[in-house]
Amino acid sequence: MKTVSSTNFISSAARKTLFLFVLAAPLPAAAEIRKIIHPDGRVEYTNVGKQGTPVPPTNKATSKPNSTVVYKYRQQDGNLSFTNMKPKNVKYEIVRIDCYACNPSSTVNWHTTRLNTAAYQQQVAAAAETYKIDPALIRAVIHAESAFNEKALSRKGAQGLMQLMPGTADELGVSDAMDASQNIQGGAKYLANLMGRFNGDTRLATAAYNAGPGAVSRYGGIPPYAETQAYVERVAILKERYKTAQ
Repeated sequence: MKTVSSTNFISSAARKTLFLFVLAAPLPAAAEIRKIIHPDGRVEYTNVGKQGTPVPPTNKATSKPNSTVVYKYRQQDGNLSFTNMKPKNVKYEIVRIDCYACNPSSTVNWHTTRLNTAAYQQQVAAAAETYKIDPALIRAVIHAESAFNEKALSRKGAQGLMQLMPGTADELGVSDAMDASQNIQGGAKYLANLMGRFNGDTRLATAAYNAGPGAVSRYGGIPPYAETQAYVERVAILKERYKTAQ
C-alpha cells in the first residue's frame, strides 16, 4: 500500500511551523491521517509522521477558515496527496465537499460568482417539468449544495449534486445518488414536496431543504441557524440570477 504523504515543495524551515491536527474520519490504514495547515493557508492531509509540535495560529494565514473541498491527486513520485487547493496541471479527484453555500463566513460574492447554465440542462429541464417547479430553483440548489460536482460527498454522508442523505434518497426512490439524473430527479421531487408543504414559499422550502422541515415548522419560519439563514439568502440570489440567465 502506498504511503499517503504531503507535498514536499516547502522548505525545511517552513515545515517546522506546520500545524498538525487529527482528521476526524475513520482510517483504513495503520497510520492516522493528520490535517496540515501551512503558513500560507494551504491545507494538506497526510499519514506521514509529525513534522513538528502543534502551535496555535499566530497570523491571518493560519487562522483562515478551512476549505470544505478536499482534492486527491498523485505526485510525480507516485505518492498520493490530499489538499484543499485545486491542483494544477495534474489529474485530480474531489473526495469530499461540504455544502458550498452553507458557510456563514464564506467570502464568495453570490451576486457575481460565475453561474453554470450549461451543465445538466436536459436533466434539470426534465425534473422541473415532472415536478412543476422552477428550473432556476433546481439549478440554484445544485450550485449551493455541490457547486455542480456530481460525486460530492459531505462529512455527514450527503451525496451527489443535490446532496441527498441516504435515507432521504431511499424515500425518494433514488437507488444511486451519485448518478446525476437520479439525483436531480430525487432532489427536485423533494423540493416540490417542500414547496407544497410550505404553501409555495421558496424561502421556507429551501430552509427546510437545509435544516429539515421539522425545524422550519418548529420555529414557524426560517430557523435561527446561521448556516440555514446564509443558505436561504444565497439560494435566493442564485435562483434569481439563474432565472434571468434562462
